[in-house]
Amino acid sequence: MSEVVIVDYGAGNTRSVQATLARLGHSSVVSADPAAIASAWYVVLPGVGSARSAMAHLGETGAATAITDRVSQDRPVLGICLGLQLALESSEEDGGVDGLGIIPGRVVRLSDERVPRLGWSIVDPWGEAYYFAHSYGAITADAVATAEGVTAAVSHGSFLGVQFHPEKSGRAGLAFLDQCLSLV
Repeated sequence: MSEVVIVDYGAGNTRSVQATLARLGHSSVVSADPAAIASAWYVVLPGVGSARSAMAHLGETGAATAITDRVSQDRPVLGICLGLQLALESSEEDGGVDGLGIIPGRVVRLSDERVPRLGWSIVDPWGEAYYFAHSYGAITADAVATAEGVTAAVSHGSFLGVQFHPEKSGRAGLAFLDQCLSLV
């Protein structure tokens, strides 16, 4: 198998993503190096952290341009949780932050009675339960799946983003990641 680059933005769930990829037989490296992102077989933009600090780190390292260039070249990127949110045009988090602009749309603070939204939820139309942990959600016409009325997955060109954490979602998460990686 070829190497997967897990983008380092100074925070995130890189260890759990790396361990899950290893369980599936994929080697991976955590890096913000634009050359590594450009040459990777597959790229994962992980979740967990602050939108402002993540975008600042991606900008300072050149990783932001490497990710957007990669998607414009129709090469695969998977965004997980915050990784999905960073791909949109903007976010309300941290007083307002510009995103990568890969996906038309914005990120808004959830207004449910349950914020942060933590726990398992069935993703429609997939019919599988995945683990969620978030306080913000994507508003975009590119949504392809929802959970409890909240965007759960977004697809735009070679970018696939999920609000849930496949690396924390047991068998369903492993199957989801395996399917993503097998499509390359």
